[in-house]
Amino acid sequence: MALNFANNNSLSAITAKPSGLAGGGLNLISTQTASSDSTISFTSGINSTYKEYIFKFYNIHPSTRNADFQFNMSIDAGSNYNVTKTTTAFRAFHEESGGSSSLAYQTGDDLAQSTSYQDLSIGGGIQEEDEDSLSGYLHLFEPSSTTFVKHFISVTNQINAGNNAMNGYIAGYGNTTSAVDAVNFKISSGTFDGVIKLYGVS
Repeated sequence: MALNFANNNSLSAITAKPSGLAGGGLNLISTQTASSDSTISFTSGINSTYKEYIFKFYNIHPSTRNADFQFNMSIDAGSNYNVTKTTTAFRAFHEESGGSSSLAYQTGDDLAQSTSYQDLSIGGGIQEEDEDSLSGYLHLFEPSSTTFVKHFISVTNQINAGNNAMNGYIAGYGNTTSAVDAVNFKISSGTFDGVIKLYGVS
């Protein structure tokens, strides 16, 4: 296997990577900041440019107690968010007091051929107190494919009722061979604050 070298002698002098190096970087497409919003939509930037897209959530903070952070997909540029989904869900939690912990499948958070929004806050809603929030990510694989269903994986961490560290895992697929071109995030009740960033993976 041939090795690729930068011709410059110092990192500060490098102006471009050697042409033989592979990709794999995150390319920021857009950032949206929620401020007392009930919903945030990404209706551009999701296309055939990348085979994988990543949404990152930063400190999603609801206005009401035990509200769920959710998402859905669209095949018509955001006119409707109703893609049929089948998913699986489990979570781990640990109390602040150390008194209780668990790892369990969450039957109340999975979907079976449903157009409903998928919960990303697994095992219970997010606390609304000032210091409480949810952070995590959602990977969406090849949304522009017109051959395959649309696989996704999400991992989140939150503080929920009882002051538990709640680590949630969701995986599944949008059961459509139409191109997914928009994604919507919402809170199940009230409004929310926080930042969501969309990246393409090169």
